[in-house]
Amino acid sequence: MSLTLRTISREQHLAYIQSLPSASHMQVPAWADVKAEWRSENLGWFDDRTGELVGAGLVLYRQLPKIKRYLAYLPEGPVINWFAPNLDDWIQPMLAHLKQQGAFSVKMGPPVIIRRWEANSIKQGIQNPDVKRLRDIEADFIEPRAFEVADKLRRMGWQQGEDGGAGFGDVQPRYVFQVPLANRSLEEVHKNFNQLWRRNIKKAEKAGVEVVQGGYQDLEEWQRLYEITAVRDHFRPRPLSYFQRMWTALNTEDPNRMRLYFARHNGVNLSAATMLIVGGHVWYSYGASDNIGREVRPSNAMQWRMLRDAYALGATVYDLRGISDSLDETDHLFGLIQFKVGTGGQAAEYLGEWDFPLNKLLHKALDIYMSRR
Repeated sequence: MSLTLRTISREQHLAYIQSLPSASHMQVPAWADVKAEWRSENLGWFDDRTGELVGAGLVLYRQLPKIKRYLAYLPEGPVINWFAPNLDDWIQPMLAHLKQQGAFSVKMGPPVIIRRWEANSIKQGIQNPDVKRLRDIEADFIEPRAFEVADKLRRMGWQQGEDGGAGFGDVQPRYVFQVPLANRSLEEVHKNFNQLWRRNIKKAEKAGVEVVQGGYQDLEEWQRLYEITAVRDHFRPRPLSYFQRMWTALNTEDPNRMRLYFARHNGVNLSAATMLIVGGHVWYSYGASDNIGREVRPSNAMQWRMLRDAYALGATVYDLRGISDSLDETDHLFGLIQFKVGTGGQAAEYLGEWDFPLNKLLHKALDIYMSRR
C-alpha cells in the first residue's frame, strides 16, 4: 500500500477515531486541549489508491527553552496499522514531516501489547521468593508480531531509554492492569475477583456505601480528596484547573468521554475516581481517597460500580492503568499491583516509548536537562 501523510482537521481525526473499536484517550483530538501548554497537530495517513484515511496521530510539540525547536510527542500513538509489513512506509513520512515542523526529537508510544499475565500466575509469582519482577514469571500470552515491530523500529534508528526496569521511566506506563469484559458475563467477572475483593464489596454494601456520579460542579470536592491522597502518597498533585480543563475539553468532544464517581457513606464522600471512555476501551484514570472511612471499603465499591457501568456501555476492556513490574513486597508500589490483581484481570506489557533523535546534539542536551530536573 502506498501512503501519503498530511495534516488533517480535528473533525477528520475524530471521525477516524470513532470508526475504530477503540484508541487511546491520549490520541483523541480533544487531548490537545487538555495539554494546553503544548502546540498540537493532527496527522492523517491516506491510502493513495482509494484516498481513504487509514491512520491518524495526535502530535504534541513542546518548545525547547530559548530556541525555536521542538520535542514532538505522540502519547500512546500514532493510531496506525503497527503490524503492517511495510512499517517503514508509515513511519518515515511522519519523521520527515515532523522534522519540517522544527522537531529535533520524536517520542512515540506504539499501542502494541507484547505480553499478558493472568492474575493467578501473578499470585503464584508473588508467593515465589525467586520472583522479583513480572518478567520473571512466564507470560500467559505473547504477541510474536510485537517483537517484529520492535526489531523494525531499532533498524530504523529508533531508541528505547533504559527505564530502570520499573516501567515508569517512560512518560506513560509500560505495564498496565486490565479486566477483559468481551464475551464474559458480569457474574463471571465478579466470580473472578479474589475473596478479599468480594468480601470488601459485600462489606461496603452492608455498611450502606453508595456510589454516585458527579459533574463539573463536583470537581472541587474531587480535588479535596485528591490532595489528601497526594499528601499521603507523596506525589505532587495536579491543580484543579487541570481537571476542569480535562472535563470541558473531553466532554465537549463527546459528552460521554469523561465521568466522575464518588463513594460516600452517611453523606460523606470517602473516595473518588475519574473514568475515561473511547469506544470499547474504558479507563479508571485518577483515583483519590480520604484517610477516614476505610473500614467500609469505599474504593472496592466504587471500582465495582465503575466496572459494571463500563460493562453496560459495551466495553471490551476495563483498564486500571499503570502498575510497576516489581513484585517485591517491600516496594512502595507493591500495594498498587496487589489491589489491582484482586480484580482477577491481566497485567499487560506494552512495547514502551521510543525516541528518534532528528538532531542528535539537541536530543542529548534535552536528555541531560531532563535528568537534572
